[in-house]
Amino acid sequence: MFSDHDNPVSSAATAAAQESETPLNAETTPAAETAPAAAEAPATAAPAQAVKPEEAHAHAEAQAQTAAVDAEAAAAAEEAASAEEMSKLIDQYGEPQETASQNEIIEVKVVAYTEHGVVVDLGGKTEGLIPASEFTETEVPRPDPNATIEVQRTGETKDSFVIVSYQKVLRRRTWEKLDAQFKAKETLTAKVVDRIKGGLVVDIGVRAFLPGSQYDLRPTSNLDGLLGQEVQVRITKLNRRRGNVVVSRRALLEEELHAKRAELMEKLREGQTVHGTVKNVTEYGAFVDLGGIDGLLHLTDMSWGRVRHPSDVVKPEQELDVIILKFDKGKQRVSLGLKQLHKDPWVDAGDRYGAGGKYHGKVVGVVDYGVFVELEQGVEGLVHVTEMSWSKKPTHPSKLAKVGDEVDVIVLDIKPSDRRVSLGIKQAQPDPWLLVAEKYPVGTVVTGKVRNIAEFGAFIEIEEGFDGLVHVGDVSWTGRVKNPHEVFKKGEPVTAKVLRIDPENRRVSLGMKQVNDIWGDWFKQHKVGDIVRGKVSRIATFGAFVEFGENIEGLCHNTEIEERKRRDEGIGNFRPSTGPLKSAGPLEPGKEYDFKIIKISSETRRIGLSYRAAVRQIERKEIEQYKSSKSSATATIGDAMKQKLASR
Repeated sequence: MFSDHDNPVSSAATAAAQESETPLNAETTPAAETAPAAAEAPATAAPAQAVKPEEAHAHAEAQAQTAAVDAEAAAAAEEAASAEEMSKLIDQYGEPQETASQNEIIEVKVVAYTEHGVVVDLGGKTEGLIPASEFTETEVPRPDPNATIEVQRTGETKDSFVIVSYQKVLRRRTWEKLDAQFKAKETLTAKVVDRIKGGLVVDIGVRAFLPGSQYDLRPTSNLDGLLGQEVQVRITKLNRRRGNVVVSRRALLEEELHAKRAELMEKLREGQTVHGTVKNVTEYGAFVDLGGIDGLLHLTDMSWGRVRHPSDVVKPEQELDVIILKFDKGKQRVSLGLKQLHKDPWVDAGDRYGAGGKYHGKVVGVVDYGVFVELEQGVEGLVHVTEMSWSKKPTHPSKLAKVGDEVDVIVLDIKPSDRRVSLGIKQAQPDPWLLVAEKYPVGTVVTGKVRNIAEFGAFIEIEEGFDGLVHVGDVSWTGRVKNPHEVFKKGEPVTAKVLRIDPENRRVSLGMKQVNDIWGDWFKQHKVGDIVRGKVSRIATFGAFVEFGENIEGLCHNTEIEERKRRDEGIGNFRPSTGPLKSAGPLEPGKEYDFKIIKISSETRRIGLSYRAAVRQIERKEIEQYKSSKSSATATIGDAMKQKLASR
């Protein structure tokens, strides 16, 4: 490479590098280095749930173009500043215009080496001298003895020697070669020798400028790490007069990329499995380099299971196989799938998870209306909040389960065609209601608090989640309850007896009046056919109510008070009355009589009585007693009646 003192291009590049070296370290990162953040930041802003693959393609391309334009603009501004800086320096070291004789290039032969330089034979017994400075102050090698070389006259003489330049010829030939390579668009090997503002200085025979934006297809953040490396470049700008050369590595990469893309476009087919490398990961998916064209692997096509973020499945620079789901050759868009390489777990999910079966799963999501449980990767079911606990108290699902919990569930319903399965957590646990029901069988006296009051009764909470209903008809044996709010107060304790348990409908019937069951005791002591003595409490149009004790009544219907003949005789004397009846045949309120029990209903607490049957039975009993007390066989019923009347 030529000396910086003799090569204006080299001097300009060196001066530019020296002038920009200190500010480069003190200033903020150049736009070319910050371009990756500008290019990638928009891609991570879109939410994963709202972006479809088609929209993601268009969105990514638009942002990529915008980012590229911004990066190019920033890089262009820096390149212009760098070029202007180099141009000013080049003007300071501009080559003086040489005369025609000075521009003459001649072939000479090396004849000797001296301390002043290399002596060459110019012909005509004239010798020329190539100054030693052309070799000592540059990297130009000294020509071999007797070698034929090209030199250029300078028009100067020294100590009888004609001063000629070997370096200028080499530089001239180098520029001619570079000009030919520039026109032919040839690929050159360049060595990175310096880092300046906006890019790099590379050696291609002369010092050339490689802008940072032209190093790679995407902005490179660490250009300093490239010092000393060799790279393939192409000349994009060349000004020989000003000694200005601009090269690009990106142009070669784009050309190679276009060639690969064109070849790849002819090979791609929908349904084809291809190998690629993850290029970039966004919020809605990942872009995979297929070797010349990028395809979008959308978030929903990464796994059959739940994916929170694409980075949980793939990483940048990761190699993987994907399947082409959709290919638009005109728009050069490729939609890729990863999960499609594996069998859809829903295809035979109905065979593996039958309704009513118990399975183990993992909570993967909590929402306001329940939790999602993963049975296997790709098969998730919803446990509705009502199927999470046996308790009737409303509780938020987050209070009952959290993400990561492992639970046992029962499949309530499954529809593989709809990719839905309904699950239950509480069904996999013992039903506490049934356990409590076994604890309180029918007939048990319990105490609880009034939880709620309705028009038909009150709900009593015996234990948490175990309530029973006290119907208005089971509050009192005598009084009729019209308004439960007059009897019950919310939160007050109530003692009642378990009357019925309905496990299927999860209902418990309670009774307060059954706690002190005087009827039950009375029923245990009496049976149908017994003669009992009671006091007529009141008379109704259909009969007489007879009282046997506190709150215990029986009914003697009109048909059971008198014989039919005597009732028929009394019809003509019947007079309607708006007031209380004073008597029912021989029965009068407040008086005691003997009655025969003809019907007992323990469930409805009803006692059917007959006065006339009791009278007949007593009469028969008295006749039997009279007959058994007389020795005479001629005693008659008339004699017994006379004796009875006489006793009265």
